[in-house]
Amino acid sequence: MILLLDTHLLLWAAGEPDRLPAMARDLLLNPDNEPWFSAVSVWETTIKSSLDRPDFRVDPAVLRRGLLDHGYTELPITGAHAVAVAGLPDLHKDPFDRLLVAQAQVEGILLVTHDPLVARYPGPIRRV
Repeated sequence: MILLLDTHLLLWAAGEPDRLPAMARDLLLNPDNEPWFSAVSVWETTIKSSLDRPDFRVDPAVLRRGLLDHGYTELPITGAHAVAVAGLPDLHKDPFDRLLVAQAQVEGILLVTHDPLVARYPGPIRRV
């Protein structure tokens, strides 16, 4: 199964694996699962790191390279993903999370999140 990790789970997996919820760790350790990350998460990290957010103290280029080097597949942002955001219910204001949800829906892949608001969206989403 393809697992699209949300940004916080990616940051934890890459730099603070002890913060990963047990269910997320189990999913990532399952050899039948493929970990993916979105260009959305790299973009979010770039913006929030430049704002000096304490929870985004990471070099986005190093994060991306490390994910690729550890077998993650990168999902680019497409016009279809952007258009799909318009069809989402107004549950969450964060544009990055909304685009991750739209990507999961369009691609038919499982979005893995720790965010309870994101988990309320319809579609292939699992809260860990």
